[in-house]
Amino acid sequence: MEREMAGSRDARIAALKGRIAALEAGTRTPNPVLAFGDSRIDGCFPSGGLPSGCWHEVMGAGLEDETSAAPAAFVGLLTRPLLKTGAVVWVMRRDDLHAPGLAGLDFPTERLIQVKARDEAEVLSVLEDALSTVGVAAAIGEAEAPELKAGRRLQLACEKRGSFGVLLHRRPYGAPVGRARTVSGSSSFSRWRIAGAPSQPPPDVPGLGSPRWRVELERCRGGRPGAWVLESLEADHGPHPFRLVSQLADHDLAAAESELRRVG
Repeated sequence: MEREMAGSRDARIAALKGRIAALEAGTRTPNPVLAFGDSRIDGCFPSGGLPSGCWHEVMGAGLEDETSAAPAAFVGLLTRPLLKTGAVVWVMRRDDLHAPGLAGLDFPTERLIQVKARDEAEVLSVLEDALSTVGVAAAIGEAEAPELKAGRRLQLACEKRGSFGVLLHRRPYGAPVGRARTVSGSSSFSRWRIAGAPSQPPPDVPGLGSPRWRVELERCRGGRPGAWVLESLEADHGPHPFRLVSQLADHDLAAAESELRRVG
């Protein structure tokens, strides 16, 4: 009889836990999604865009491992729509982030908080703290590929307040000769490779056109890869910071990579 009562009690407790979990799932607010505004890109992601509450890896091609100019501009534009909900914290080892350049991309630099760290470990530590801080919509850290444990800590920090995290792969002071490039484990939601692309001025208008990037989505959890040439849009042209210029095929990527190796 006692065993039957214990079993009945355990069953009631299990049923109650299930009901509580169902209620919580029904009332939980999903993290906002950062969409590109073009189905050819947003269709690569399971939720139609890059979700907050996750961190994402962005790396450069060729010499961008050291300078990180094109990837940094891309990340600045990518996070620009998030500034409506909070500040962006940018953590770096080398104090060379060119704020006027970001302002030229309509990035509101008055909402940018720059932090200079001593080393890689401090970059990751400050990035983790920033992602967990009230009022921070996104946090960007310039570092090399973190270990899997550090990546999991970043993910937990993003989930705490639904923040948008970016690890911008960079070796600001170069790297030892013969050192292989590394990428982190699978704890990031997405991984991108960014390079500059030639701009195209408007017809019959002298000068340069809007900045362009060759963008490769190498990996996306639950999604599929893709590659495009994107162009920046002014802030008053809508909520999306990019316009898709062209979609790259495999042979386009192979030719571009060959050219980058030759130049590098």
